[in-house]
Amino acid sequence: MEFFHAQETLTAMQWILRAVVSYIFLLIVVKAMGQRSISQLSLLDFAVAITIGNIIAHPLSDEGLGLKGSMITMVALTILYSASVFAVLKSGRVRNFVLPRPVPLVDRGQLVYPNLKKARISIDYLLSEARKAKIEDLQKLSLALWEPDGTISFFESPQYQGPTRSDFNMAPEPFDLPEVVVREGKIDRQALRQAEKDEAWLLSVLKEEHYVQLQDVLLATMDRSGRVKVFVGGR
Repeated sequence: MEFFHAQETLTAMQWILRAVVSYIFLLIVVKAMGQRSISQLSLLDFAVAITIGNIIAHPLSDEGLGLKGSMITMVALTILYSASVFAVLKSGRVRNFVLPRPVPLVDRGQLVYPNLKKARISIDYLLSEARKAKIEDLQKLSLALWEPDGTISFFESPQYQGPTRSDFNMAPEPFDLPEVVVREGKIDRQALRQAEKDEAWLLSVLKEEHYVQLQDVLLATMDRSGRVKVFVGGR
């Protein structure tokens, strides 16, 4: 554990160990800080950006430090970043940690206050973002989601979308945001459970209605009625 302490010189392996420990620690710290702190950057991008900035700044401002250690550290971080991006694409657990599911802030016109506290968003900030989206009344929203990149997505209730159905005395349809049930050939089991469906049902729909196998599906979404839309493409 000598690499934790100040040394006159460090070996290449000690520089790499420092990079690994710093990288993991920084991810944990940024995660603890909350999504608001990383604004529109992803967790990985933010962590790597500030780490590399600090790494290169020190040897450029201190004549007593050489570039060799910083270059080794940056190469190690680049490899870690590439591995992390690959892990995000291939592992659901890693993806949920780095890119968590959107958090509902408004649900059917009602504020979800526990989620506002979780996202560390004030009512004033939410109203400000709503005004930017030209939404003057939160009660007109079916849904407002706090996205992983720090932005807020607003979805107006169908009866308030222009031209409105109420203008033609038509009964409004319920708001429906399709759920992603398959990503790159992998089933999102949590989404299926929320929709009270199982894998056997989904595989049957893919085979009998869309004539595709699970491994060939790039993206599949399901609406409230259980209708599945499938997108097939090369991966």
